[in-house]
Amino acid sequence: MGIDIKFPIGLMFTILGFLLTVFGIVTGGDEALYSRSLGININLWSGCGMLVFGLIMLFFSWKSWKAKTP
Repeated sequence: MGIDIKFPIGLMFTILGFLLTVFGIVTGGDEALYSRSLGININLWSGCGMLVFGLIMLFFSWKSWKAKTP
């Protein structure tokens, strides 16, 4: 089969993780925004996790694509 689901999933998680990480960095000093999450910058941490997961998926997609091409 020529369909590989890892690329669109990796791209989606990478883009959303990047946006969420940037938002977490920009709003890092706003204590009122993060008071409900016990002062943890949840946007930054979840964005970093999504970004790492997306990059891993893109890496595996690239690796499997490279293995298929002669």
